[in-house]
Amino acid sequence: MRARKLLLAVAVTGILTLGGQTPATTNTGQKNWKDRAEYDLYDAIKNDASPQTKLEKLKVWQDKYPTTEFIDLRQGAFLTTYAALGQVQKALDIAKEILARDPIDFSALYYTAFLTPQLVALNLKPTDDQLAAAEKAATAILTASKPANLTDDQWKTAKTSAEAVAHKTLGWVAMQRKQPEQAEDEFKKALALNPADTEVSYWLGIVILLEHKADKQVEALYDYARAAAFDGPGATLTAAGRDAVKQQLSGLYTRYHGSTEGLDQLLQQAKANPNFSEGTKIRSAKEVEDENAKKREAEDAAHPDILLWKNIKAALTAPDGATYFGSGMKGTMLPGGANGVQKFTGTVISMSPATRPKTVVIGIENPSVPDATLRFEAPLAGKVEPGTKISFSGTAESYTTNPFMVVFSVERKNLEGWTGVNTAPRRTPARKRPAR
Repeated sequence: MRARKLLLAVAVTGILTLGGQTPATTNTGQKNWKDRAEYDLYDAIKNDASPQTKLEKLKVWQDKYPTTEFIDLRQGAFLTTYAALGQVQKALDIAKEILARDPIDFSALYYTAFLTPQLVALNLKPTDDQLAAAEKAATAILTASKPANLTDDQWKTAKTSAEAVAHKTLGWVAMQRKQPEQAEDEFKKALALNPADTEVSYWLGIVILLEHKADKQVEALYDYARAAAFDGPGATLTAAGRDAVKQQLSGLYTRYHGSTEGLDQLLQQAKANPNFSEGTKIRSAKEVEDENAKKREAEDAAHPDILLWKNIKAALTAPDGATYFGSGMKGTMLPGGANGVQKFTGTVISMSPATRPKTVVIGIENPSVPDATLRFEAPLAGKVEPGTKISFSGTAESYTTNPFMVVFSVERKNLEGWTGVNTAPRRTPARKRPAR
C-alpha cells in the first residue's frame, strides 16, 4: 500500500518537477549545461520510466557533474525517484535540502508533508524536528501560490490534492503530540477534500476515542466502520488493513454495545456514506441492559407463574438448594397460591408411554427446554401433541440441578389443558349361526 501511495504522490507532483521542464542549452542569459554530455544525461533521465534505472543515471549525473547550474532539476528528480522507490528517509533528506535552497518549493513541501507520517510504518519514531518540519510544510501548502510552470487547471488539480494531504499531515502531527481535538479538526478537513482516504477515517476514530467524551463514542465507531468497510476508488487502506481495523472495531463495538448486534448494518452504512450523521444511533450496553430489564419486568408482571418458577429454580440451584428443597418444597403442593399463582403453565415436550401416558415432561420457563416432570398414578386419556400448553399443581417429589428438573406427583383433577381422549375399542360384529 505504501508503494502505491508514493506513486500517487509522484503523479500529483510530477508536473512540478523534471518532466515538465526543458532547460535552455545555449547561452541566452539563462542557465547553461556544462557540455552536451550533461544535457544528454539529463534528457535520458527525463525519459526513463523506471525509477531504479533513473536513480542510477541520477547518481552518474551527480558523480560526473558535482556542481551544475541545474541543481534544482537534479534535486527534484532525486526527490520523486526516491519517493517512487519507497525510500522515505532519503526522500525527506533531499526535500530538506531543497527547502533550504528554496523554502517555497512546492514539490519539496508536498513530499515533506506527505512522507513524514509514513515514518511510523517503517518503525521509525519521528523526531520533534521532523514533526515541526512536516507541520511547517503542510501549513505552507495551504497558502502556496501557483508555480510559474503550471496552467490554472494543473494547479487546481495539484492544489486540491495537496491541501487534503496538508490537513491530513497537520492532523497526524497533532495526534503524535497527543492533541486529539486539534487532530480531529484537521482530519475532518482532510476528509471533506478526500472522502476516500480511509486511513484518515481510521485516525479520526482513534483521536475521537482519545478525547474520552461519552457523547462522541458512536461517531468514533462510525469512523472505524468507514475505514474497515470502504474499498472503492481512492481507498488508502489495503484489504489486510481493512481487516485489521474491522477486528479492532468488533472489540470496540462489543464493549460499547454489549454484543456485535447491528455491526453489519453500521459497516454497510459507513461504506455508503463517509460522513457521520447525528441520526446514527448505537445503543450502549447500559441502554441495552436497561431496555432488557424493562422487558423482563413487563414479562414478570404478565406471567407471575414464570417469575415464581424462576425464583424456585434460583433457590434450588444455589449452594444450599438441597436444604431449601428438603425444608420448604418436598411433599408440598405447589404453587399453592404463592404470589397469587394457583397453577404452573408449561409446554408439553414428551410423554411416556406415547399413548395414555403416566409421565409428561414439560418446559415451564422455556417451552423447548424440559424443566418439570409430571407423574400420574393413573394413565391420562389418549395423548396430546408436543407443544400443547397445560397447567397443573402438584406435590414436589425430587429435583436435579444439572440438568435442572423438578419431579411432581399430580392428580388428574389438578391438571388443565389436557385434550387427549381414549379411543373406543373396536367392536367385532356377532356371527350368525347357520340354519339347521
